[in-house]
Amino acid sequence: MIDLAPSIYRQRLVIEAYPREEISAEQITRYLAGLAPVLDMKALIEPVTHRSDTFGWAGWTHWETSGAHFYAWEQPILFYSVDIYTCKAFDPLTAVEYTKEFFDSDDAVYKEF
Repeated sequence: MIDLAPSIYRQRLVIEAYPREEISAEQITRYLAGLAPVLDMKALIEPVTHRSDTFGWAGWTHWETSGAHFYAWEQPILFYSVDIYTCKAFDPLTAVEYTKEFFDSDDAVYKEF
């Protein structure tokens, strides 16, 4: 993909894993609120969550330097996916370790873009 805006720094990270138990709205809110200081980001709003009866939970937080989305499934398996997009550099391994520890996941896969 051609970088159409090389003068604008962008960093993306997707983290996916299996939680040990179903994830609640309260957990998503705490996770996203805690992710900001872990990555040294300034939160502009409290995290927002919403539940789809078909697809499960989603959450979002807005940072001064972009934000993060969170998705949690209960069916057909317990699974979650985090999408972090920032205009400020952060350590991806810090995000992965925080996420694994928060949700007590044995392992996680991740990819930077």
